[in-house]
Amino acid sequence: MPMYKVRPFHGPGAVVRAEQLPVCMYRVHSLHRAAGPPQEEVDPSLQALESRQEEILKRLYELKSAVDGLSKMIQTPDADLDVTNIIRSDDCSPLTTNGADLDLMLGKDYGALKDIVINANPSLPPLSLLVLHSLLCERYKILSAVHTHSSVKSVPENLLKCFGEQTKKQPRHEYQLGFTLIWKDVPKPQMKFSIQTMCPIEGEGNIARFLFSLFGQKFDAVTSTLIDSWVDTAIFQLKEGSSKERGAVLRSMNAALGKTAWLVGNELSVADVVAWCALQQTGSANAAPANVQKWMKSCENLAPFSSVMKLLK
Repeated sequence: MPMYKVRPFHGPGAVVRAEQLPVCMYRVHSLHRAAGPPQEEVDPSLQALESRQEEILKRLYELKSAVDGLSKMIQTPDADLDVTNIIRSDDCSPLTTNGADLDLMLGKDYGALKDIVINANPSLPPLSLLVLHSLLCERYKILSAVHTHSSVKSVPENLLKCFGEQTKKQPRHEYQLGFTLIWKDVPKPQMKFSIQTMCPIEGEGNIARFLFSLFGQKFDAVTSTLIDSWVDTAIFQLKEGSSKERGAVLRSMNAALGKTAWLVGNELSVADVVAWCALQQTGSANAAPANVQKWMKSCENLAPFSSVMKLLK
C-alpha cells in the first residue's frame, strides 16, 4: 500500500532546501523578557490571607504571654510580701505519735533490721546525737549498741555506757530500728544506714537533721529554712567560731527566745537540740543571757537532755 509522499529536505549534493514556514498559525508572545526572569503578580486575595494569618499568630503569642504571667503570680508569692510574717501554726505539726515511715525513709528489707551506724571520735563526742537517740527511744523500739574501733586506744567509761545498760531481752527482729555507735578516730561524725550501697553522711549537724526527720515532724518551707539556719549557726559559729561570733549568736538567740519558747516556733526542733549541745560543749552556758538561760532550763527539764548532762560530769 503506497504511503503519502513527503518532499525531501535535501536536494542534490546534500544541500538543505529552504522551506517557508506556514503563516496560517496564530502567533504567541514570548514568555521571556530581556531584562531577567519574569515577575509574578501576587494575587490580592492570597496577600490578604497571609496578613490575616500573621495577625492571628501575633494575638496568640500575646495571649500566651498573658497566661504565663498570671500563672507566675498564682504560684509564687509577691516579691514585696514578707513571708516570715505568715502564720505557720497550721503547717507546723508537733512530734507525731506514730513517727515516720521507716521503710520509706530507710528502705524496705524483709528479714533484716535497719541499723543506723554512726562513727564518732570520743575526744569530741557528738552530744546532739545522744540526745536524739534518747528521743527516738521514746518513739520506737530501738536495739542500741556501743563499740570501740581499733583506731582508738581508750574510751572513757561514761562514753561506753552512753546508751545506758543495754540488755538484749527480745529477738532482733522484734525491734523497729537498730542504733549502733562506734567510737572511732574520725575527723567528724559519719553515719550510714545502708552499709553496702550508700556514701556516709558526715557532720554532726547533717546527721542530727536526718535523725530528727525520723520523728515524722513536718514544717513549711519558711520554718524548715529557719531551723536549718539555726543548726548551721550552732555548729559553725557557736561551736567552732571565735568568741566574738559566739557573743553575736547568743545575742541573736536571746532576741529569738524573747518571742517564742523555742528557737523556732512553740515546739522543740533539731535546732534546739544542736544549739543546746553546742553551748554545753563550748562552756558558754554560764555566760548566756536571761532568755537563753530560761530556754536551757526548759531543755534540761526533758529526760533526754538531763541524761546527756550526766556524761559531762
